[in-house]
Amino acid sequence: MQKFLPILAKYLFAILVFSPVLVQAQLNGSYVIQGTITDDHGNALPGASVQIKGTSFGSQTDANGHFEVTTNAKFPLKLVFRLIGYQPQEFDVKSSSSKLAIQLYTQSLLVNEVVVSASRQQEKLLRSPVAIEKLDIRALKETPSSTFYDALGNLKGVQMTTAGLTFKVFNTRGFNVPNNFRFMQLVDGVDNQAATLGVPLGNAIGPTELDISSVEVTPGASSALYGMNAINGMSNLITKNPFQYQGVSVYQKVAVNHVGDNGGAKLLTETAVRYAQSYSSWFAWKVNLSYMQGTDWYADNHSDFSPQSKANPDFPQLSGANNIANDAWNKYGDNSNLQVIDKDGRAYNVHRTGYWEKDIVGDFTVKNKKADFSFNFRLPRKLELSASYRYGEMDGFFQRGNRIGLRGVTVQNAKLELVHPDFTVRSYISIENTGDSYNMNPLADNLEKSFKPDKKWLADYTSGLNNALTAGSDLVAAHQAARAFADAGRWTPGTPAFDAQVAKIKSINDWDIYPTSKDPNNTSGGAALLQKSRFYHTEGTWNLRKYIHFADVLVGADYRTYEIIPDGNNFVDFSRPADKRNTPGGKNIWYGKYGGFAQISKTFFNDALKLTGSLRYDKNEQFDGKINPRIAAVYSIKDKHNFRISWQNGFRFPSLFEAYSFVNNGQVRRVGGLAFIEEGLGYFKNSFLTSTVDAFGVAVNKTINAEHISKDAAAAKNAGILKVANLDPIVPEQITSFEAGYKAVLLDNKLFVDLDGYYSSYKHFIGQIEAVVPKTGNVNTPDQTVLNQMLDKAQQDRYRVWTNSKSTVNNYGFALAVTYDIYKGYTVSGNANYNKLAQDKTKDDALIPGFNTPDWFTNVSLGNRNVVKNIGFNVVWHWQNTFYWQNLFGNGDVPAYNTVDAQITYRVPKINTSFKLGASNILNSKYFQYVGGPTIGGLYYLTVTYDNVFKKINR
Repeated sequence: MQKFLPILAKYLFAILVFSPVLVQAQLNGSYVIQGTITDDHGNALPGASVQIKGTSFGSQTDANGHFEVTTNAKFPLKLVFRLIGYQPQEFDVKSSSSKLAIQLYTQSLLVNEVVVSASRQQEKLLRSPVAIEKLDIRALKETPSSTFYDALGNLKGVQMTTAGLTFKVFNTRGFNVPNNFRFMQLVDGVDNQAATLGVPLGNAIGPTELDISSVEVTPGASSALYGMNAINGMSNLITKNPFQYQGVSVYQKVAVNHVGDNGGAKLLTETAVRYAQSYSSWFAWKVNLSYMQGTDWYADNHSDFSPQSKANPDFPQLSGANNIANDAWNKYGDNSNLQVIDKDGRAYNVHRTGYWEKDIVGDFTVKNKKADFSFNFRLPRKLELSASYRYGEMDGFFQRGNRIGLRGVTVQNAKLELVHPDFTVRSYISIENTGDSYNMNPLADNLEKSFKPDKKWLADYTSGLNNALTAGSDLVAAHQAARAFADAGRWTPGTPAFDAQVAKIKSINDWDIYPTSKDPNNTSGGAALLQKSRFYHTEGTWNLRKYIHFADVLVGADYRTYEIIPDGNNFVDFSRPADKRNTPGGKNIWYGKYGGFAQISKTFFNDALKLTGSLRYDKNEQFDGKINPRIAAVYSIKDKHNFRISWQNGFRFPSLFEAYSFVNNGQVRRVGGLAFIEEGLGYFKNSFLTSTVDAFGVAVNKTINAEHISKDAAAAKNAGILKVANLDPIVPEQITSFEAGYKAVLLDNKLFVDLDGYYSSYKHFIGQIEAVVPKTGNVNTPDQTVLNQMLDKAQQDRYRVWTNSKSTVNNYGFALAVTYDIYKGYTVSGNANYNKLAQDKTKDDALIPGFNTPDWFTNVSLGNRNVVKNIGFNVVWHWQNTFYWQNLFGNGDVPAYNTVDAQITYRVPKINTSFKLGASNILNSKYFQYVGGPTIGGLYYLTVTYDNVFKKINR
């Protein structure tokens, strides 16, 4: 921050000083068309677009509704004026001598809105063949959410999961996870995922508040056009073109969160600068810089995954605070299941003490730096060539099977793109580096083990327990004494020794500890998450309208290859023997795929009926090719009522982590699902399900306590509890989806209704299953040796395997959105969303695909951008019901909650500045959105935006 802010300040000073000079330099040899645009009440309309029809010359209105277009186009010409929420107008201009006064009239917010993402080409939103949502620049500016990105969570059908201030993830139509592999996020057509983390990093590397133009979200399967990563939907964040949006803009936010929390309110600041300029009719450029810093939300939930009734059912006195097998949601290193038998022959399951997330993270300060630039060239024959670069660096937290601390993660994108009205070609590279990130589970686990190995700790605990029982202590006091004795001298949070050990473990990229680790010097273990990757992508689309006239035909193709640099921990060189893989370096891993599609659309009955069909083929080097078809029909009645129906099939290839991971984490190795990774390890066909192994241990203890027999006899008696995993190598996930919808504009364009419903069926759902392999013996014919190994972690190998569900899962739902222009600018809107797991056939399937979605969630808003002149407001209420969360981090209920966001905006046109005062979760309700996630409260903010549109542009 100390280096970044001076650069930002110097750049801001320079552009404020020199921008008038640069603007004046554009005037030579051209003429100016100027005027003002107002609404039907005479209020100035900032942000309206002005374009010379049939050309690329254009501008936008400033805060006073004023526009000036500098051009050398020949008269007469036609100007087109557009602003969402108003009826577009065209105006003939015969000379530049007079000022124009244009009035736009209010209409339904979306009646003539155009979208691109639904069919990969422009079409009216009302006639889109599938569900699609859009937020334009004005809606994004007026959102009461703390950022424009958060506003997407208020769209129909969209579920927003907040992992922290810097990391938020979309999902639609069920099967949500904080690291969402199934939802594609694009920025100007570029996939902004962090490849090895396998998830889009929210908006941490996306557009700034000043550069976002619009957002389109397609709920549901989109893989028929966008390929394998869009099985649950996709979004495209579209930025401002420097030809159309020129000027200098500055954004400053000051906010506070953690109001009422222990430690008091925390300050959050965000600064952004945008500069865009056109120096001629053929060249324009832009640059964006932003910096955010704040204190992230805390994950500190004390709920217990392993209550006494589950871990030690024979001892009700060992419950609650006295639970000796406590496994709290946000405490780590406390999930090792150790069997203790006391001097009286009673058997217990005991966990190590572990460490709270707040203790091992320490500093929850997070930062986000973003920078991007673009050079745009308008060439003859309506071609536009652009070269752009985007850089994002972020801190934060997210969750897979464990909680991950992200520190200094960087993602860079460089893109070259050529656009024509009939075709688009783009090629880009994405570079990922996880920086100083770390995994909290091995961090806590290795804190415990570097203090004392499990075997030594167990011996000390047993000794302390027996000594206390001999001295006459009751069972609760005896176990408390045993833990105090075994923990004597452990690393204590808040001490310099603890801080030094945490820093040491975070710096080591080997999550094992000697002797499991092959490095004899690694006596502390590690937790560093050091991943580096690149991916290379090229794609193109071509509309064949010039060659095929009976229908609209669009074709496209893409190629992508991932390059992973082995770190010897998460990703390894698989050409090495299994016992040599976990060493740094080696051959890079390459994972490539290619695909192509064709789409045909045709209208009938005077354009009332539109039929669309598409067919896509995708091939991955590890899997057979897959075909994704989609068919859709849209029928319109007088452009007011629009009915649609569609069917499509889609696939998803496993992500990098799902395919190639090979990391040991807390005595459990996470392994990718490709067949060659398993060779010599045995987890596919020679393993028991971990859940049954844990249940087996509890049952053995219960039998020993009840019948006072030997461990061997108790094990043999309960052998039937163990179930063979019988896993298979991973294959692509498949979805078949049916969708129907209705959009209507009613009551003289004042009421907009949007209804859609879907029914989807998933096969080969990808997830993880935990399995246990004995060191010796065969699980299909288990002898006493195998049974005994299932009671001793030192005699078994534990794996978390990426594989597929063996059964089919169906889900369905619907969503309804209504927007109504009430009176004099007041608009009320709302949406209700229902999603349900319709048929779960996974009762005999070890992999349970967590639906992780509330049955119901709703959003209702009320706003007016001009209550009085230059003052507007917006209020949004969100509610969702209780639902059950399932994934390998843990299962549990997510309680219902509701929040209110509100903002009031004051515009000062004379100084091109607006002030917005607001709050996200204004009532400061405390809630969490997933098991293990942070507790979120209110965030209160003031933003100041200076937006100086250059007056002379596009010569």
